[in-house]
Amino acid sequence: MSAELKGPCTEFPCPGLRPVQRLITTHNAAGEAVFHTVDTGDHHRVMQGGIAAANILYSTIDTPVDLTDEVDVKAAAAAEPPLHIHNGSVARMVDFAPGVESPLHRALSIDYGVMIEGEMELRLDSGETRIMKPGDVSVNRGGAHVWRNVSDTKPARMIFILLDIKPLIVNGKPLEQFLGALESDYVGRE
Repeated sequence: MSAELKGPCTEFPCPGLRPVQRLITTHNAAGEAVFHTVDTGDHHRVMQGGIAAANILYSTIDTPVDLTDEVDVKAAAAAEPPLHIHNGSVARMVDFAPGVESPLHRALSIDYGVMIEGEMELRLDSGETRIMKPGDVSVNRGGAHVWRNVSDTKPARMIFILLDIKPLIVNGKPLEQFLGALESDYVGRE
């Protein structure tokens, strides 16, 4: 996390967006589904000096996931996950301040991105761009990309589900992960 806050997102949620409610279920002694946790998430992080704020909604450390005796719930609460988890998953909600742009980056994961509020531009390193509106979904298969909030007055919110992948080979060469300036938001959590 950047030490000096320059943007308006000083906490999660960013100003102008409502708090989220996270509902985690479990089972009672009769095997019926009941609510285990109702909160806003375990791990919130201001990113890039306040241009965005992230909320880890949930993460898992293995696949298939062990739900017995709340093993997964305990692991998710114990530590903020890295960008993605080898053989696991990360559900990350990100609020973007008005008019901001992420650094160019590539995660070695498959990322399902769902536009929740506002509009975002997804720009690929090839130069191709698309605008995402609420309800739109991107499936980023290890592509280098930039996210940009197209509004200069309203924040935007997306949720990203990141899943691990096998090594990504293109034309016989492995592609590498790079996070650019985002590295500081994930260092020490690998």
